[in-house]
Amino acid sequence: MGGARRSPPTARVVAVLDRLTTAGGRRFGLSELARDLGISKPTCLGILTELTAAGYLDRDPRTLTYGPGAALIAAGRAAQRGFASVQAARRRLEPLVARHRTAATVSAVVGDEVMVLDALAAPGLTPARVGERYPFAPPSGLMYVLWGHDADFEAWLAREPTLPVTLDRDRLRTITARCRAAGYLVESLTPAGMRLYSLLNDAAARDLPPDARALMGDLLSNLGERVYLEAELSPGTSHPVHLIAAPVHDADGAQELVLALQVGAPLTGAEIAGRGAALAEAAAAVTAELGGRAPSR
Repeated sequence: MGGARRSPPTARVVAVLDRLTTAGGRRFGLSELARDLGISKPTCLGILTELTAAGYLDRDPRTLTYGPGAALIAAGRAAQRGFASVQAARRRLEPLVARHRTAATVSAVVGDEVMVLDALAAPGLTPARVGERYPFAPPSGLMYVLWGHDADFEAWLAREPTLPVTLDRDRLRTITARCRAAGYLVESLTPAGMRLYSLLNDAAARDLPPDARALMGDLLSNLGERVYLEAELSPGTSHPVHLIAAPVHDADGAQELVLALQVGAPLTGAEIAGRGAALAEAAAAVTAELGGRAPSR
């Protein structure tokens, strides 16, 4: 086995990651990293640029230094809990994915972002990309605070929006109460709204000019995510559904994960209720398996 082929380019990437993840929170500039690791500055810059673009490293625009990024947190979290919460969630989602021929995700808040920790899909469908992330701030991220502690919901509301949108706080609080009672959320998103959210993820990293940010904010205010309330879902009428989501709680009653069925098609109110109840039951089973509990109100 001693003749196993080594890859010097890969070894350099590993060396950069090792240096930054074992530095106890210290950040490094390009020149210092290249010198310490014996890598040329152009090569080191290429590695840093790619790892930063993928979210594995974070670059401070003021100091031009690098440190661990959110994707490393997600990778570590998934590895640490790979034999617990994420795998338990996958086991509970697999029958629903097969029964409804759909896709599903397991996601969570990691730092200041929401990240996909696992994804699965029925044959012929493309699953979401594990590691995909977007900002945890209005207008994104409501489902990650709906079923947790009230303080977490208020803290999310107080975050600076990623775009200048107008929040209907009374509507959001009504949604929170209804989704807590139902145990799941039903979200409708128009095709235009889905494209805008995709642009939002890219734009957040590109610092759009103020005029462009304001325009996107206006559009998302009209075309953004919409949560159906139970009274709006007639059992025999079809409703366009983007996804159905339900929470997994930890031992302190905080939201640990969100399980989501990606629908992307019209469903009747009766079908929505059936899938929602099944997903909420699956999420509750994961919570119980992990020793978690829903928060007391």
